[in-house]
Amino acid sequence: MAFVSIRDLRVAFDGVRVLHGIDLDIGKGEAIGLVGESGCGKSVTWLAALGLLPGKARVEGSVTLDGQQLIGAPRSQLEQIRGARIAMIFQDPSSSLNPVQRVGRQIGESLRLHRGLRGAQARTEVLRLMDMVGIPDAKRRIDLYPHEFSGGQCQRIMIAMALAGQPDLLIADEPTTALDATIQAQILELLSGIRRETGMALVFISHDLGAVSAVCDRAAVMYAGRIVETNDIRSLFAAPAHPYTQGLLRAIPDIDASRARLVPIEGTVPDPAALPTGCAFAPRCPRNSQLCQNYAPDLKPQSAGGVVSCFYPVEADQTAMSQRQEVWA
Repeated sequence: MAFVSIRDLRVAFDGVRVLHGIDLDIGKGEAIGLVGESGCGKSVTWLAALGLLPGKARVEGSVTLDGQQLIGAPRSQLEQIRGARIAMIFQDPSSSLNPVQRVGRQIGESLRLHRGLRGAQARTEVLRLMDMVGIPDAKRRIDLYPHEFSGGQCQRIMIAMALAGQPDLLIADEPTTALDATIQAQILELLSGIRRETGMALVFISHDLGAVSAVCDRAAVMYAGRIVETNDIRSLFAAPAHPYTQGLLRAIPDIDASRARLVPIEGTVPDPAALPTGCAFAPRCPRNSQLCQNYAPDLKPQSAGGVVSCFYPVEADQTAMSQRQEVWA
């Protein structure tokens, strides 16, 4: 049985459906990327799973953690799970950290809530966590305020807070978006190292396939509230089956190509209140037909591995696939 199992997860706001039946399994210790443009439903999926959506949201379906049902669970039960078994970090630490509390106290609050540590014992553990996430001179800086740290260091503090409860699953919601390229690389390396050291599972939410490839074993591509393709990272990059996945990969700059033009995906993600009748990607898809415009395809297994939701999946070029897989070897 999967460590986390999501089945037919659906979410609606004021009668407008934004998630249309998400199915996803996560194994213990696995790192999976959730990829797609803004507005595809990546963050909503996990906010719904953790019971963090506003009261007007209607959530249906099933999310289990080690067989324990989260959807519809009592608030007291979810509060025991959040932070202790599943922790979440967000893309903007400046809006998540309390500006008038010292960072050591904020990390210590997580330790008190989830592990019952107080006083000198908690302070020792705060210093260990700050050192673990790479905050230099932690003994002096434990009593500083968030504004006295750089953006990258604030993100490290957020990671330390998430790790304080020793979670089995860490959800990283675009944690590198507001950071420059050098700091992004450091945060990705940090997440990979912590995962190896602790054995926790990781969900990495991003629109950046390059970042996902650096930390994840597998990726699920989302579009307009649905998962359209899932596969291991090597296969996904070597032979994307869904035209949307192929479009995302084509939009990644190639540093080896001289003055090459990027190939953008035409159009934008549709408004949830005005989705096309058939496949939501059809209006932007170069492979669409009347069938695509009238019917929404189901997720189906592919001979080369993974699953894809497309009537006309891109066929893998075996020669190109082997050449590209060599890069990941």
